[in-house]
Amino acid sequence: METQYNPIEVRKQRGLVIAQTSRIVQDEKGRWKVPSQSGAGFYFVKSRGDNTSCNCKDHKERGCKCKHIWAVEFIVTHEVDKQGNVTITATKKVTYAQDWHNYNLAQTKEKELFMKLLADLTSKIQERPYTFGKPKNSLRDTIYSMIFKVYSTFSSRRFTSDMEQAKSSNFIESITPRSSMSDYFNKEELTDLLSQLVTITALPLKEIDRKFAIDSTGFGTSNFQRWYSFKHGKAISSRKWVKCHFITGTITNGITSVKITSEFDNDCPQLKQLYQTAKEFFDMQELSADKAYLSRDNLELIENSGTKAFIPFKINSTPSRKGGIWKRLYHYFALHNEEFLQSYHQRSNAETSVYMIKSKFGDSVRSKKWNAQVNEVLCKVICHNICCVIMEMFCRGIKPDFIVEMEAKI
Repeated sequence: METQYNPIEVRKQRGLVIAQTSRIVQDEKGRWKVPSQSGAGFYFVKSRGDNTSCNCKDHKERGCKCKHIWAVEFIVTHEVDKQGNVTITATKKVTYAQDWHNYNLAQTKEKELFMKLLADLTSKIQERPYTFGKPKNSLRDTIYSMIFKVYSTFSSRRFTSDMEQAKSSNFIESITPRSSMSDYFNKEELTDLLSQLVTITALPLKEIDRKFAIDSTGFGTSNFQRWYSFKHGKAISSRKWVKCHFITGTITNGITSVKITSEFDNDCPQLKQLYQTAKEFFDMQELSADKAYLSRDNLELIENSGTKAFIPFKINSTPSRKGGIWKRLYHYFALHNEEFLQSYHQRSNAETSVYMIKSKFGDSVRSKKWNAQVNEVLCKVICHNICCVIMEMFCRGIKPDFIVEMEAKI
């Protein structure tokens, strides 16, 4: 039995998608500004009494309630008087359910569980063999101290009492001196280890996340750069920043793989390494990215590996005469744009991950040298992942075992 096509219901559902995924506001003329689903401009909805109109082609030609009018109705509360006049009284913000009981438990128990999980994570780090000279600091305790310090957001001096608490709880064997911790932050050989710890801390979330998003963000530094602008005829000074490329789950916001580069490195070339690292341990069914990651190589890599790629095409993109994955995805993007945008909307969760990291652990780094800045950003990501795991322990009942994950990864 064939399902009957109901155009009214279709417009209503499309309007619901617009209301959930777009920002609809009123302009100075009282019109509702509704973004086009194709990303090409806006439509304006006028609501006067019981007469509502839209300047889109569908409403002009058919005179029916288009998807843009439906979108406005989904976010607006109406009051109707006895004469049938409609008055706008308030705007409803589209919100999502929150398990506040478990959220509050996770927040109140976070630091206690963070210290314990971090101890489990660092317990399997292999110590370097002792040869001669003054014995070095324990690598396990040093890595613990580095990550815990970033979590605390304190300076080295104010962080001392936290390390004493960790030692009294037997999470570390000895307290790493402040000067030694600063030296370890600047060690280039620790970058690969910290990058591995990022993936390991996300592994307990692999049974939850199936859809992922890729993006990049910057962390400010205290270093400045100067150059002479011939266009403006003067010297310009700006603050340097560190660029963090990452892939994140769209449900838990755990970061599966990360790469740190300078502010001048483009996003597109970083996708291959990030995707291959994440794909090795996670069941990646979808990967969403913005136009900065659009390239034939990236699309072929993702699709040939069994993942659906949701990367929008640019305005000057054209289908290839050779066919292949580029042509197939181009036509899907052009002919099924609304379906594409429903999945592409998952990319906005990458912005949520960025906000979670920066709001809790800061949007800048304390370190002055490049290697230390890279390692400090990696420690921020590790802290973020552990906090995501703690949240899912209360909300979904997962039982993380970083010792097992460490043995499987290394």
